Amino acid sequence: MGSEKSLAVRDLTVHYGAVPAISGVSLEVRGGSIAALIGANGAGKSTLIKAITGLVKVRSGEVTYGGQALANRPPNAILDHGIALVPEGRRLFGSMTVRENLEMGAYRIHDAQRKAELLDTCLRYFPDLRPKLPSAANALSGGQQQMVAVARALMSAPSVLLLDEPTIGLAPAFVNVISAVVRDINRQGVTVLLVEQNAEVALRVSNYAYVMESGAVVKHGPSGVFLHDPDIKKAYLGL
Repeated sequence: MGSEKSLAVRDLTVHYGAVPAISGVSLEVRGGSIAALIGANGAGKSTLIKAITGLVKVRSGEVTYGGQALANRPPNAILDHGIALVPEGRRLFGSMTVRENLEMGAYRIHDAQRKAELLDTCLRYFPDLRPKLPSAANALSGGQQQMVAVARALMSAPSVLLLDEPTIGLAPAFVNVISAVVRDINRQGVTVLLVEQNAEVALRVSNYAYVMESGAVVKHGPSGVFLHDPDIKKAYLGL
């Protein structure tokens, strides 16, 4: 895992039918960094993530990674470029075991030893999952299910990890676990784009941040600066 490449979005526009969901969005996640994308519900954050990962069609604009054009490529091709998604709502296979869910994350990897190494790495990040490996995913708590969702993405050995609302609905203890793991993953060289309604968590974890409103990026800058920006504090931090 790890990359010095940048993930870039340029003038991206996505429509749902005739209705624009995002318009002219541009951002860059520099290789080895953590970027945050914050904004209210309905701002277009998840649509942007889906466009990057090939889950919705791009009407115009570019998505590139390391200079390679990715817009409107199928999701499996995006994954083959090292970009993995932790989707909003986890989207686990509920009746399958935790082990089976994790193994699904490595379905593009055919070397058994490499899969075993990746599983061991994921269980070091989330040791609470080890005794849960034989359990059905839908028998786990919400926080544990989110751990499985993150670990499943890591099983693909990504160089870029996209997380869509990973802390939504979680107790503070689980929020802290997820935040710590994101930082640790990044220290291992994985580039991260973190989409969050919880702006304080996102800004404290990330290096750089983008703010979306009504389908457009309206502000961007260093996360540490945003933590003390009066407009950001009023709009997103409840201060």
